[in-house]
Amino acid sequence: MFERLLIVAAFTFATAMSSLSAQAQDTPGDVFTDCDTCPQMVVIPPGEFTMGSERGEFVLNETRPETPVHQRTIRYAFAAGKTEVSNAQFAEFVAATGYRPSTACTKWRGEVVMFGGDWTDPDYGRPPTPNEPVVCVSWHDAKAYTLWLSGKTGERYRLLSEAEWEYVARDGTQSTWSWGEESGYACKTGNVFDRKAARTDYAKKHSSWKPVNCDDGFERVAPVGSFPANGFGLQDLGGNVWEWNEDCSLWLYDDEDVNEQPNQVSGHCDRRSVKGGSWFSMISRHRPAFRGRDPEDLASHIFGFRVARDLTQADR
Repeated sequence: MFERLLIVAAFTFATAMSSLSAQAQDTPGDVFTDCDTCPQMVVIPPGEFTMGSERGEFVLNETRPETPVHQRTIRYAFAAGKTEVSNAQFAEFVAATGYRPSTACTKWRGEVVMFGGDWTDPDYGRPPTPNEPVVCVSWHDAKAYTLWLSGKTGERYRLLSEAEWEYVARDGTQSTWSWGEESGYACKTGNVFDRKAARTDYAKKHSSWKPVNCDDGFERVAPVGSFPANGFGLQDLGGNVWEWNEDCSLWLYDDEDVNEQPNQVSGHCDRRSVKGGSWFSMISRHRPAFRGRDPEDLASHIFGFRVARDLTQADR
């Protein structure tokens, strides 16, 4: 893993001085890109919100609390990817650097099993398309992409913190889901485990949870940006694929840590935050408060990521 990051670091130094960068505007909702093939970024304003819930869930023999419920402050404007990172964008990174992403992708087949695929073959029964979100990438792979993108553009790209992610996913609401309290409205806002997905052979064999009583138009993964943007101008936050966050996940929130900064550790982190649910997830896990907590070297056919970018003082 360290060897892979060294490859990326060497490339970033070699390209940083020659890359072009577009300046972000200071208006919330502004959309910009730092290069022709870079992710579209949306300016997110500062704000406050209530993070967590009293609910929590029991997942894979582990209780995942969402407490204590507490106020969080996003102190600075930042930019977030309008959509999840696509296969085409990740392919450019791999081609430019020679980086070798995970080849140990896992899939749910009544239990988590390794099926021998990677991001180029996530076991869809067909090749993934360039405009679908990249999957079968670990947290390390996602971080390596942000390092390369930082070097390519001369700007600081990173993953969203858990607080930033929940802030934009809640979209100014405190309801169970960002769209309200009725799960059946999910298909209007994202790609979820719906009636169409439940009819596939894969779902019939390996899912024990009920689909949402609606149809979003997709059996499995959807191209990025297939659903309407939320109030912040972001798409795909709920569903399609899970999104890696920066944080080393705490078992319980530290209610004295009330800003947007991620929880960091030196060295190995046992579990990283992952949020948002996927096209194959039970609908309760699409709640903005739900806390995915997974090993940082895990690669899954339903795990991808979205990038964030710091804004300079002049950008704010």
